Amino acid sequence: MRILETGRLALDELVPADAPFILELVDSPAFRDNIGDRGVRDLDGARGYIEGVALSYAKHGFGLWRATLKATGEPVGICGLVKRDGLDLPDVGYALLQRFWGQGFATEAAAAVLAHGHRMLDLPVISAITKPANLGSIAVLEKIGLKFLGLRVLPGSDSESSYFETA
Repeated sequence: MRILETGRLALDELVPADAPFILELVDSPAFRDNIGDRGVRDLDGARGYIEGVALSYAKHGFGLWRATLKATGEPVGICGLVKRDGLDLPDVGYALLQRFWGQGFATEAAAAVLAHGHRMLDLPVISAITKPANLGSIAVLEKIGLKFLGLRVLPGSDSESSYFETA
């Protein structure tokens, strides 16, 4: 199901057929280093990851969505809203295949997701987290208008995350 579009991207709900793409993304060293190891190592694991995201769609009305190039239909990453343990607010999350870094896709998708969250989902404040060393992600969050509010340790983590909120 199509959630929203930007100039270059379509954001759609993940479906089981996305398993090969999710495996490539979530099992990549960049994803594991910047976001965390989700234990996805095969297509069954990728389908399980997608099932977990589908639960978020049903429970919260949002989740992570596949970001696809409108011009070619090629998936570039995921972007959406997540409800995490340890955070009171939904947070914007994103991850791109490394070959699509540096082209403005994360900023474009995350800005559209924020606008969708405010307008369509009536979320007055949205948060975000990232590793303090992930300067690229911090730059995206600042570009789309989020403000750094400090460091937090989330449940199940042994390291601090940089915490941001919309104004």
